[in-house]
Amino acid sequence: MSVTRTAARKTVGKKPAMPVRQGVTLDTFVWEGTDKRGITMKGEQQAKNANLLRAELRRQGIQPKTVKAKGKPLFGGAGKTITAKDIAVFSRQIATMMKSGVPVVQSLEIIGNGQRNPRMGKLIGEIRTDIEGGSSIYEALSRHPVQFDELYRNLVRAGESAGALETVLETIANYKESIETIKGKIKKALFYPIAVVAVAILVCAVLMIFVVPTFRETFQSFGTDLPAFTELMFAISDVLVGWWWLIALVAAGAAFAFIAAFKRSTQLQHAVDRVMLRLPIIGKVLHNSAIARFARTLGVTFKAGVPLVEALDSVAGATGSVVYETAVLRMRDDVSVGYQLNLAMKQTALFPHMVVQMTAIGEEAGALDTMLFKVAEFYEEEVNNAVDTISSLIEPFVMVIIGTLVGSIVIAMYLPIFKIAMAAMG
Repeated sequence: MSVTRTAARKTVGKKPAMPVRQGVTLDTFVWEGTDKRGITMKGEQQAKNANLLRAELRRQGIQPKTVKAKGKPLFGGAGKTITAKDIAVFSRQIATMMKSGVPVVQSLEIIGNGQRNPRMGKLIGEIRTDIEGGSSIYEALSRHPVQFDELYRNLVRAGESAGALETVLETIANYKESIETIKGKIKKALFYPIAVVAVAILVCAVLMIFVVPTFRETFQSFGTDLPAFTELMFAISDVLVGWWWLIALVAAGAAFAFIAAFKRSTQLQHAVDRVMLRLPIIGKVLHNSAIARFARTLGVTFKAGVPLVEALDSVAGATGSVVYETAVLRMRDDVSVGYQLNLAMKQTALFPHMVVQMTAIGEEAGALDTMLFKVAEFYEEEVNNAVDTISSLIEPFVMVIIGTLVGSIVIAMYLPIFKIAMAAMG
């Protein structure tokens, strides 16, 4: 229950007594009432209907005055999309509360009522309802496979089976935070230069459509032949002015078609992924990122007690690379027929010698998860350093591109002026 500060002192720690059946959808209500001292209290709470909420408030010693459904905003009433960061924050919250001894249902109630994203709050409410109805945490999470992937669910199931759910949830929280950090670094390395260049192209297009044509009228009044470079710029400007809508439509259609084909075609995903991995600077970052995510994910699953073959099956999709995903699935097949993990890794020709050797040492010493965590930490640090280096190198490179694009237009417009000036001096 979310209440004002006065009300919070009376209601904290109390668990709603209203019966909740599995699968029941709860709505959010805003209420106002007075306690036994006559002090006004306000808050909001999820309930099946207003009557049940009124009964619950009376049971807690609050005389309700108004209970009404919480209104939805005019725009974005459904709330923001649930992101991977939302799931990472939720994982940390539930791990902290359960480790502190708070029961899972009460933990979910507290976390759900504190969500600013309505969709995330609704998701947590549904999970709590399922658990109150008798489902295990694994079963409740399995009803939401989009938000909680197979790896997440398998870790929770292993923790429940081993009676170490609190420890596993903390491990999951650490894992999700580490993975989100790496993903953020990769996005920063990839999208910053793309965004800057896209803005530069847009600015040049605006100049070519609205500014350059005004120079044509001025130069034509001089009655002299224009330089070839200037004529080229005017020709490009004419195309953009006359056909900008068609160019924009073709560009948008091509982008849409590529994205649709990319989602459906495994071969295209492989081809794009291989090209990205072979890029001079970005490719190394993507390689290191995939290895770091592989090592950390496999270390977490293996430490949680998931069998190695099953762990590799879950880890494959967590590498963030189609090429590495295929390689891990091949490793799974090799391990299932008796190969050691380090030998299976070596056969893929994707993992550096150091990673293979550390894996072999971990297998021999019976400390595979520990060695995998060390590999993950090393390559995560490599990714961090590489991204910082790329950022410092990309800025001057981007400035050169912007200067070339804008400078070409400026030079093309000034060449006729220089030519006329030279003719006048001659």
